[in-house]
This record gives sequence, C-alpha cells and structure tokens, in this order.
Amino acid sequence: MTTKRTLADLDGDPTAVVFPGAEPKTVRLTLDEGERVAPHRHPDRQVVLAVLDGRLTLDVGDETRRVEAGETVRFDGRQEVSPFAETDATALLVLARRVPVD
Repeated sequence: MTTKRTLADLDGDPTAVVFPGAEPKTVRLTLDEGERVAPHRHPDRQVVLAVLDGRLTLDVGDETRRVEAGETVRFDGRQEVSPFAETDATALLVLARRVPVD
C-alpha cells in the first residue's frame, strides 16, 4: 500500500509525525530562527536528516555540523543530538530501527 502526505498539511507541532504508527518513523521538524531542540538520544534508531529549507547547526555527539537546504546527514541515534536553527528551517527525519548485528 502506498501512502502519500503533504508536509505543509501536518499540524503546527515542530515535530509532526508524517505517518503515525508506521515504520520507519518519519518526522517533519520545523524550527524558527534561533530555536533549538534540547539534547536527546534515539538509542534504538539510525537517523537520517534532510534539510528541506533553511539552515541548521546540528550537534551530534562531539561534532557540530552546519546542514543547509538540499543536504542530508546520517548518524547513530545512540549519540546525543541537538539541532539549532540558524534560519527558519524545515527538515525531514527518518528514524529507522536499529538492526541487530550477529
């Protein structure tokens, strides 16, 4: 089954879930310039973040990366992450369940 959503139609929550109850968890993140998401972890996930509009500073573990519209980063959710909006920004995050390695 194919499911289609328009990101602009999601509620105003800064972290709106695109496909509730579905895997992988997909989130539209919207931040106003100067806003920061508090440091947190997603220990059971691998995370892909694609900036759609604007520019973020992304603190991941001990690294800080600037990520601009059109750029994508991937990181291990066990690391602490905290995005900061240098400008008004919209990003799409895909949080995939970590697959156990034998």
